[in-house]
Amino acid sequence: MAEVTLKDVCKRYDGGALAVDRFSLTVRDGEFLVLVGPSGCGKSTTLRMIAGLEEITSGEILIDGRLVNVVPPKDRDIAMVFQNYALYPHMTVFDNMAFGLKLRGLPKREIAERVREAAEILGLGELMKRLPKQLSGGQRQRVAVGRAIVRKPKVFLFDEPLSNLDAKMRVEMRTELNRLHRRLGATMIYVTHDQVEAMTMGDRIVVMNRGVIQQAAPPLDVYRQPANLFVAGFIGTPAMNLLEGRVENSDAGVPVFRHAGGAMPLADFGGSARFESLCGRPAILGFRPEALGMSPEAAGIAASVSGTVDVVEPMGAETYVQMVIGGGARVVARVASDRVFEAGAVAVLQVDLSGACMFDAESGSALVAGRQTAVTTTSRPPGVALRAKMRG
Repeated sequence: MAEVTLKDVCKRYDGGALAVDRFSLTVRDGEFLVLVGPSGCGKSTTLRMIAGLEEITSGEILIDGRLVNVVPPKDRDIAMVFQNYALYPHMTVFDNMAFGLKLRGLPKREIAERVREAAEILGLGELMKRLPKQLSGGQRQRVAVGRAIVRKPKVFLFDEPLSNLDAKMRVEMRTELNRLHRRLGATMIYVTHDQVEAMTMGDRIVVMNRGVIQQAAPPLDVYRQPANLFVAGFIGTPAMNLLEGRVENSDAGVPVFRHAGGAMPLADFGGSARFESLCGRPAILGFRPEALGMSPEAAGIAASVSGTVDVVEPMGAETYVQMVIGGGARVVARVASDRVFEAGAVAVLQVDLSGACMFDAESGSALVAGRQTAVTTTSRPPGVALRAKMRG
């Protein structure tokens, strides 16, 4: 496997449109890195530049320490899996997986062995004589992944490979790709606009917007400690609640966050000292939907919001409750399904601010981060290097 390094990589199209701006990042050997962001953020362009399918405007790309700026795609020792499978319709599963190896002139025995190994990993053994039209969408995508595996590349690149699958199949394929990464210990770079895929698959995720890296960190760090307002609003379903207001000192000398719907004491937000320097400044308070609806008896919780219930969305084990509070601001609570709310009713919800964040109202940068994420180690299959992972 290999390390991939990008140094100040830029991509500017004819006419001056800047698609990727000074992208600098190192993908560690054996890491599963996910590039995530909205459409047009530059994530696929970045992947295509690594693959050599897109020419870079400036900067450097290194694979396993080798500068590949002008190296053709076929000589970069990478394998790419696309969104549309790109299978040859007249070839069997075996021939689709073996085609690239035949072009490289490998012996028939080695080709057969590589295809057999990949088919075993992906559960394709019984499908080898079928044509693509005889396969389901998930099976076709597994064939596309198998075609990449048989090449034994240094780096695997995935460009939104699950977008064409239905919801159930996407969940199954996410699990299969996670299992594949554990088994191979391969360096993988994965592009998606789906934050659920990013959170569940990546060792580290890179949130992009307008061609710029907004944050690069383990998934739970991005969720709990977003670097700015864009990340806070993009990562999480529902998104983080964001209230505009100001940090002030109360008569008791305890900092409070005053917003259009009232005021929240910040003494239990990890200690008032965190906010003394912010007093008098406009700010934005962010807290996740699961922080709302805590029981009033919960120790250390003194903050609350009150408003009118607007929309109630039962999700099964939990319910999303959208409320309109003072000044027309809206918040969403994620509560247990046994809590009953009715649209139009007035509700008061407790707020657990222990994991909340504070953002600068002008720049959008985080001023006070949420909870830290503990570092633990996860066991790996034999032959795969042990890596530290960030887990909650």
